[in-house]
Amino acid sequence: MINNPFTLEGKMILVTGASSGIGRSIAIECSRMGAHLILVARNSQRLEEVLHLLHGVGHTYLSINLTSEDELENMVDALPKLDGVASNAGIVKSQVSQLSDRSDLEQIFEINTFSHIRLIQLLQQKKRLNKGASIVFLSSMSGVYCGAIGGSLYGSTKAALNGFTKALALELAPRNIRVNTVNPGMINTGIFDQTVLTKEQFEEDAKRYPLKRYGKPEEIAYAVVYLLSDATAWMTGSSLLLDGGYSVQ
Repeated sequence: MINNPFTLEGKMILVTGASSGIGRSIAIECSRMGAHLILVARNSQRLEEVLHLLHGVGHTYLSINLTSEDELENMVDALPKLDGVASNAGIVKSQVSQLSDRSDLEQIFEINTFSHIRLIQLLQQKKRLNKGASIVFLSSMSGVYCGAIGGSLYGSTKAALNGFTKALALELAPRNIRVNTVNPGMINTGIFDQTVLTKEQFEEDAKRYPLKRYGKPEEIAYAVVYLLSDATAWMTGSSLLLDGGYSVQ
């Protein structure tokens, strides 16, 4: 039998934001590597669709609002012990700082930062993380490696997540629980269908990347699989940048 250090065989993995985009790809690729998955998002219909795309058996999903303290706590109470968490839920909100108010801040921080932090706090308090587990946060190059006009709110939520990761990695190291982030550049997901920008504008923007394209959701999923696997057993507190070379220009 060939040894595969990237296998997730037998591991129980929680994936948030699993109903679409990067989260869906993470779920699919983790299932291909043998993981047992618990998918989390708000839209139960889309979660059901993702469930049918997974390889293997024994997967399930939970439809909850991660920004609701009651729903989040009830979910964690019902979870089995976990070997991995891919904390992916998030929104993109492009808005210049001058035109933003407190409600804008609260909305984007609630889902992009606070829900991730609160999830991990509850998983610790309720002893739902096995020794040797791996936590992976989906962050961004924005706010961490670069900035963009209209990206001040979004970038700050991701920078906060990276800062949380550094200290959390130290706190959980005695239990051999690893904490890392994946920091993607622009990824070609359906999120672009919700903007006023044209396909041609996105194609022109992609030329700014040395590899001349945006990333694919599955390429981010491969990185998450890597961090969830035992191949990264000596990696914690790190940020894995996948940006098609954008930041080296």
